[in-house]
Amino acid sequence: MNPYPWLIFLVSFLASFLSVPIVRGLALRFKILDQPGPRKMHKVATPLLGGVAVYFGLFAGSLFAFKEISSFLPIFVGGTLILILGAINDARELSASLRFTLQSLIAFSLVMTGFHISFLPEGYWWHTTEAFVTIMWIVGVLNAYNYLDGLDGLAVGSAVINLACFAVILYRTSQHSLALFSIILAVACMGFLPYNMKRTRIFLGEAGSTFLGFMLAGIAVAGNWAEDGAVKLAIPILVLGVPIFDMIFTTTMRIREKKIKTVIEWMRFSGRDHFHHYLVDLGFRPLGAVVFIYFVTLALCISAVMLGNDKAPEALLALAQAFMTFGIIAALIVAAKRRHNDFKH
Repeated sequence: MNPYPWLIFLVSFLASFLSVPIVRGLALRFKILDQPGPRKMHKVATPLLGGVAVYFGLFAGSLFAFKEISSFLPIFVGGTLILILGAINDARELSASLRFTLQSLIAFSLVMTGFHISFLPEGYWWHTTEAFVTIMWIVGVLNAYNYLDGLDGLAVGSAVINLACFAVILYRTSQHSLALFSIILAVACMGFLPYNMKRTRIFLGEAGSTFLGFMLAGIAVAGNWAEDGAVKLAIPILVLGVPIFDMIFTTTMRIREKKIKTVIEWMRFSGRDHFHHYLVDLGFRPLGAVVFIYFVTLALCISAVMLGNDKAPEALLALAQAFMTFGIIAALIVAAKRRHNDFKH
């Protein structure tokens, strides 16, 4: 373990915090802005590319801890490519099919370096299945985080909680290098967070939200979360439960309402129909909705930390508890939506 971790964290925080005004100025100069609209919450054109500042924080901190975290360089390189892809899309919108293809190729490249979910016996076909599941996991989580980035401070604040939870579990299981990597990224997110809360001055943009999603998915794949196979799978699902729920719930509602039919339409479609939007429609103020989701995220993370030394039955119970919690939330949202539609008619 690095003897000067607090210096690394300070460098990461300051690099992120101090680079935000520079990145914001560049976004304004080149007009890389998120314009307001009927499907968006903000009222004025807001600079994008905030994720670049988070990246600078991670990059600076990683330089001071390169010896400890060098084995995770493929995740960092993959995240860099995702950041570049997202930044290009923020500046000049790319087609959904091209983005999906490139995201899948980047995820495939990470798998080819040896990072993959392990849950099946030895054998060629089993490894092929694991590789396919890993690619689906990475592409799914990075897009789920892009879905989550809809209110001030929501995605980046949730990432801090997720990364802190991962770091606690990793430290408890003596995976100190990956824990250090997680904390450096969490601190970089904290450096950006003050600019992304109330009276937002800059957004993460797709560059930032997909970058965070990719890094979290990569850390989830790289970590050895438990000896028991079921627990090993359950812990990352619990930690990232909120963005996973938001993606599944929103996708299900869109399919049910015949708004999307294909994966490409799924990536292309945007609207005010995410978990956080429904909370605002139910009467929460935007900040209140963000804090509510923080607490849900924290509750799931606490369950994940407590699960570390358990076996398959406890893992299934924890997942069932999370499923029922989100089921109740989904039922309340659907009921409120129907009532709202009845009032309109």
